[in-house]
Amino acid sequence: MSVGHACVDVYQGAVAALVPFFVAERAYTYAAASGIVLAASLLSSVVQPLFGALTDRWAMPWLLPLSALTGGAGVALSGVGGSYALTLTAVAVSGIGVAAYHPEAARAARAAARGSHVAMGWFSLGGNIGFALAPLLVSAVIATGGLRASPLLIVPGVAGAVLCAAALRSARTPSAAAVTEGSGSDDWPSFLRLSGAIVCRSVVFVGLSTFVSLYVRERTAGGEVAGTAALCVLYVGGALGTVAGGRLAERYGRVAVVRWSYALTVLAVAGTVLVPGPAVYLFIALTSAGLYVPFSLHITLGQDYLPRRVGTASGVTLGLTVSVGGLAAPVLGAVADATSLRTALLPLIALPALGHLLLRGLHEPGRPAQA
Repeated sequence: MSVGHACVDVYQGAVAALVPFFVAERAYTYAAASGIVLAASLLSSVVQPLFGALTDRWAMPWLLPLSALTGGAGVALSGVGGSYALTLTAVAVSGIGVAAYHPEAARAARAAARGSHVAMGWFSLGGNIGFALAPLLVSAVIATGGLRASPLLIVPGVAGAVLCAAALRSARTPSAAAVTEGSGSDDWPSFLRLSGAIVCRSVVFVGLSTFVSLYVRERTAGGEVAGTAALCVLYVGGALGTVAGGRLAERYGRVAVVRWSYALTVLAVAGTVLVPGPAVYLFIALTSAGLYVPFSLHITLGQDYLPRRVGTASGVTLGLTVSVGGLAAPVLGAVADATSLRTALLPLIALPALGHLLLRGLHEPGRPAQA
């Protein structure tokens, strides 16, 4: 399941990785380029909770291979036509595929993990590895023939579909139906506060993943290599942070680890935006850790705050709140067009601090019952 997760989440990272190439080959403005990120995020933000609600009522494991193919097909077609409208449509289709995958996958992974934060961390690691590999994969493919080579990006989707189908054929992996509804009551106030914090985290992550490559190119004058390296650091640091988050939570508790991660992110984002020179890579790595240490913990906390609506909780924490960050991308792009990228990124420093405030006073929930 973790490897299949990696194949699907390649397409979340691929959209941001394609942005510099759209700017270079098609002369898109920052606002137009960030609109592509919005197209990938908007439908995902609306649709993913719907899929979560559906999985609360019915097990839908067949969604896993189908959504992997859909996510791959959208990104693969994004570079084929020169029309901006067709590009937006293609990445929107990819976003729907990614949206359909996550709620059912999160339920099945939680059942397989049997409540272990570390095991859920490994599941989330797969997705983060997909994010981390996306810039390298996109750069390698586009180098072979420009944006018209984008159909080659379907390969991870096909691999993910095959892996998901193999997992479905195996009776060893519990399905969503193996997870019973929790015996506790839903704690909506705590869930909504957690969701607000995730929105803050999402805006920071989407903003940086969209523009950090271009920003580092400007600051270091290192060209395409410097920008791609910055994006890889952002994603690879996240992969390491996710695994660390599960282990830290076993020792210190999920809420405490999430809260301190947001505090670290405030300082790390400030360094990324304000500190000059090669040190920017260090601060990008720290930002990545701060953003990703709580990633899998967000999922399990949300599921445990809403034990009677595990699918809905997964759809919101993995979909709606994360994808809302895409709504801020065009705003950041418009500010960057009017002023500078640095000015546009400055507000990102304050958002983790707001998230930290929302998390203050949250309690550690119980874990839902499992069959």
